Amino acid sequence: MAKPKPTRVTNRIRTLRFSAGEMTQAALADRVGVTRQTIIAIEQGKYSPSLEVAFQIARVFGVGLDDVFSYETEESS
Repeated sequence: MAKPKPTRVTNRIRTLRFSAGEMTQAALADRVGVTRQTIIAIEQGKYSPSLEVAFQIARVFGVGLDDVFSYETEESS
């Protein structure tokens, strides 16, 4: 079975957490309503969140979706 391709969605969640008083992954997960493991996987680029979760993460930090996530295309290299 083939390994899943890593997502091309990148994020600034770790940076935003530290800017928000060094918020823990567990605290963010609690505020968004997902598990800490989900936050870890999203931060590491192993998992792309649903649109709803992405908006919830952005809302926690009081920023726009594109301030948290970006999509890397082949042309942007």
